[in-house]
Amino acid sequence: MDTFRRARVGQGARTLDGRDYTAEDIFSREAERLFYQDWVCVGRAAAIPEVGDYFLASIVTESVIVVRGSDGRVYAHANVCRHRGARLCQDERGRFPGSIQCPYHAWTYGLEGRLLAARMMHDVADFERSEYPLYPVAVAEWEGFLFLNLSKQPRPFAEAFAPLFGRFIAWGLPDLRLGRRVEYEVAANWKLIVENYSECYHCPLIHPALCELSPPTSGRNDLLEGPFLGGYMDLTSGAGSMTIGGHTGRRPVGTVAGDDRARVYYYTVFPNLLLSLHPDYVMAHILWPQSAGRTRVVCEWYFDPAEMARPGFDPSDAVDFWDMTNRQDWVACEISQQGLASRYYTPGPYSHAEGLLWAFGQEYLKRREGMPG
Repeated sequence: MDTFRRARVGQGARTLDGRDYTAEDIFSREAERLFYQDWVCVGRAAAIPEVGDYFLASIVTESVIVVRGSDGRVYAHANVCRHRGARLCQDERGRFPGSIQCPYHAWTYGLEGRLLAARMMHDVADFERSEYPLYPVAVAEWEGFLFLNLSKQPRPFAEAFAPLFGRFIAWGLPDLRLGRRVEYEVAANWKLIVENYSECYHCPLIHPALCELSPPTSGRNDLLEGPFLGGYMDLTSGAGSMTIGGHTGRRPVGTVAGDDRARVYYYTVFPNLLLSLHPDYVMAHILWPQSAGRTRVVCEWYFDPAEMARPGFDPSDAVDFWDMTNRQDWVACEISQQGLASRYYTPGPYSHAEGLLWAFGQEYLKRREGMPG
């Protein structure tokens, strides 16, 4: 059985250096060591339900086509033609008519990546279509989420995500469906957003409405080191959900019962997924770093499809609550980004309430520097 406890920091625990948040050379190293080597969350499998449905995933500077193949499986391909490198697709999402065609010279590929046709290449000596498929990108599905790994030799997903397998069965995540999606542009480093999500030290000052529904000192964690961090916070007595007003007419998702109906679970999935599991819905933040000082954040709310089919279903009570809370957090992250760029900033001490931040920083540095483990 998992043991939940308060996070703590070790003696001498300090925040990261200012350059870790502001320097573009460090951001470039993060791209190479983290976002091009780790399993990165790119969205939900339900976003491409039919054969030919696709969306583009922009992982720092790389564009990847994520598509439902003719066999019903999900495939991912570098968005690069094997002829002269033109970008194959510009639209962020849509449906391919059975094949993927380059708009420059009409080289045409199957949804699974095989080169089907190459105009005027039939009489070129030594040209073999089979030698020019689209470059594949490793793809994996977990709890309805899709992950990509751009490494040529990715760590097996089942090995990397073993600590999370089976942990969230009660919420029935694969069966939940998108109820609302909001995108934000935040003038802050992606790590500040992860760190802000991982502590409620700031909540009494920044989130008075949140504190009315969930005591800021109630956090207990079962994952306290490594790439996956988090635990739960209690709902106050009488609060049924994190919504405007603190109440909901929605039934619990999946088989959520017992203590879980009075808790919200918050987990960070390194490097870019923030997963929040409520009694009656699930929320995910997917972070898309743009530069050292800018991050696009996609926030999605998922609900039981049976609830969504009920007359009068309206997710606004949950969406409006978290949209307000998100925007409060973005201001905090942005003023932190501004201060971290100052010549006067030096790493400061963590409180025990920021224990998960210390753990995140240690994992981040290990991976950024290519250390084993």
